[in-house]
Amino acid sequence: MPPAVGGPGPLLLLLAALIASGGIGLIGGLVLRLPPGPATLVARLAADLDRRLNRVERGDTTRLVRGVLVVLVIALLAALSGEVVHLVSQGLPYGWGLELVVLLGCLRVGEPWQRIRGVRRALVHRGLEAARIEVQPLTRRSVSVLDDHGVVRVAVEAAAKHLSQGVVAPAFWYILLGLPGVMLWTAVDALDETIGLRTPRYEHFGLTAARLDDALNFLPARLAGALIALSAAFLGSAAPLAALRTMIRDARYHRSLNAGWPEAAMAGALGLALGGPYQDGAMTVREVWIGQGRARATAADIGRALALHAVTCLVLVGLIGVLMLALASVN
Repeated sequence: MPPAVGGPGPLLLLLAALIASGGIGLIGGLVLRLPPGPATLVARLAADLDRRLNRVERGDTTRLVRGVLVVLVIALLAALSGEVVHLVSQGLPYGWGLELVVLLGCLRVGEPWQRIRGVRRALVHRGLEAARIEVQPLTRRSVSVLDDHGVVRVAVEAAAKHLSQGVVAPAFWYILLGLPGVMLWTAVDALDETIGLRTPRYEHFGLTAARLDDALNFLPARLAGALIALSAAFLGSAAPLAALRTMIRDARYHRSLNAGWPEAAMAGALGLALGGPYQDGAMTVREVWIGQGRARATAADIGRALALHAVTCLVLVGLIGVLMLALASVN
């Protein structure tokens, strides 16, 4: 991933994209007026292919094979698109700006702030029902029976998840494989969010998307948990150890292969218990608690989770800066 002639190197581009993504997301409402990014485009394409190919009258094997083909084709196109953009940017004056724009579209640093902070504002100023409406896009659960503590727990879990999947994972794959890598991750993550659902409809068609997402997020999720634990130092001297201890002890009990690592670190850092049983229609889903702190989370805990999210992003920026300087000194 060589830098463009006369342009900034890839790590400097990543730093600029992380800072710009945070700034854009923190400007209220601006994120909603930006053109659709790669993830949105992939999600729309996947939804259209789902309607066309994932028909209930087809057999399980047919739907599985179709799901494999959809994921492979979209993932390959995403990686190739990233390579094409990178090659084009190398031959243009200030072409690094094109790569920066595409990279910016793959990062979600400040966007969760607006959405999760909206849950806190709704809970404080407009009541539980408004908070349920605000938190619904952040989870796949039914929120109609959540109490105020449940709404807060979902918002805190979302802060941990978005930190892992929207910040650490794309940064990880960009550092490792450049623009093709981050485009591949963005496409697979969008496919998982669209068709990788744990429902009968997607049991076969979405299986490949879910498994590939698990594979690509395996290392970034654990790195995100470690970064949260490191960043918890600003909450107090005992918080990093509590976050690390909770992550090592409880992450494996989460129903997701990867989500438990950042969520457990967040739970330990904030002294909360996340996850736990919840209602899905008439059925009670018996999930384990992640963390041994308070289950009665309050709106103030959303603010603390967002503060930890911001500090973790700053720590990531600092580590990338150190890596950039170390590589520069070697060269």
